[in-house]
Amino acid sequence: METVSLSRSLAAPPDAVRAEVLDVEPFMRAAGFSTVERDGEELTIGKGFAMASIELELRLLDDADAVLAYEQRDGIFEEMWTGYTIEPTDDGCEITATTEFALDVGGVGAILDGTVIRRQRTKELTAQFDYLAAETGE
Repeated sequence: METVSLSRSLAAPPDAVRAEVLDVEPFMRAAGFSTVERDGEELTIGKGFAMASIELELRLLDDADAVLAYEQRDGIFEEMWTGYTIEPTDDGCEITATTEFALDVGGVGAILDGTVIRRQRTKELTAQFDYLAAETGE
């Protein structure tokens, strides 16, 4: 499994950040996904790239350690899990997002490698953190 983890301090109350993260559809769109459809605990996200597109079917998880957690049910990864945690700080809070993934070597892994996925996921998480800062008035 490979890991991408990113943290950011926000000058916003943890409860305000938590509320924005749990508003899942706009939070996922902030990562650049053009398709975000939720049906209960199932989430389908999609994004088009230069000459390709990806779609992931995700399951939202009940994770006591995370504000939001989900895993891939179907998509380009052999396995993929993401969790977001929020910790209070003196000035607001710190949010951390961690994605763990394994590529299907016979499928997308033959075209993409972990470096490309890590770079893309870092851009997506950065965009989500920018969204949180804007939405919470930081």
